[in-house]
Amino acid sequence: MKVSITFLLVFGSLIAVKLPSEHYYPGLFFMAAFVFHCSRKDIPFLKKVFEKSWRAFIVLESAFIYTVFLLGNIHYKLEETGLALYIVIAAFAFFFPKTKLDPALKWNFIPTDLFEWKTFLRKNTWFSMMGYVMVLLSSYHPGSLIVAGIFLTDFVSDIYEPYESKEMFEMYFKKLSLKEKIRKNSLFFNALLLPVYTLFLIINPYDSLYLLYYFLFMNLYFLLIITRKYKLYHYKEKRGYYNISVYLEYIFYSMTVIPALLVLRNNIKNAEQNIKTYVGD
Repeated sequence: MKVSITFLLVFGSLIAVKLPSEHYYPGLFFMAAFVFHCSRKDIPFLKKVFEKSWRAFIVLESAFIYTVFLLGNIHYKLEETGLALYIVIAAFAFFFPKTKLDPALKWNFIPTDLFEWKTFLRKNTWFSMMGYVMVLLSSYHPGSLIVAGIFLTDFVSDIYEPYESKEMFEMYFKKLSLKEKIRKNSLFFNALLLPVYTLFLIINPYDSLYLLYYFLFMNLYFLLIITRKYKLYHYKEKRGYYNISVYLEYIFYSMTVIPALLVLRNNIKNAEQNIKTYVGD
């Protein structure tokens, strides 16, 4: 994951943080092990090298990550929930990322105008579905909502990193303007997050300010990423070279709001000028 540094910083800091309830710790630290497990791509390698014991390696690695976080926290005392999740981790040996997608899941109901989302979901169907469930579950507490949001931004960045071909680019922007592109994609993005907003308000009705900040943060980051793509687009390149420095920079801008607005205005101006070089006025 490109966000591995942030991942370690956030979950590493939880080792020293005291949360309102001890029951929060097992779930958060299990999430760390689960994200690692779902992101791994070395299953074929393990099968070849450790023909008979590859499943044990999968379980031990995830259990080790979970244990380091769980026992490293000075405020947490081992209890039933923490121990019970080891049973779930044991199931990782039989549940891991598939190399082939179910051909029945084509996501054809997504409009062609949202081709980035359709392409990403087709390539990452099961991982996306599991990730979405985790984002929904994060609505139970302001802290988990923000932590899950930070990780979600990394995957949103991946959606808009690949560049379309010159022909597709010209065809798209002869039909729609950049503002229309942003509007359609923003509506879809917020439609996906609407259940999260709703659940959070139901569970935490007195913490609506957190939700307002979350809404601003997520949308500012989203707008920065999509405008960056078209500011830097070049038909000879295949990707937008998104990396950890871009991620941290845009996270900072989005958290502080005003810098994000200034950068966003500049991105839109440059993106529109770049589009004109390919499509014309």
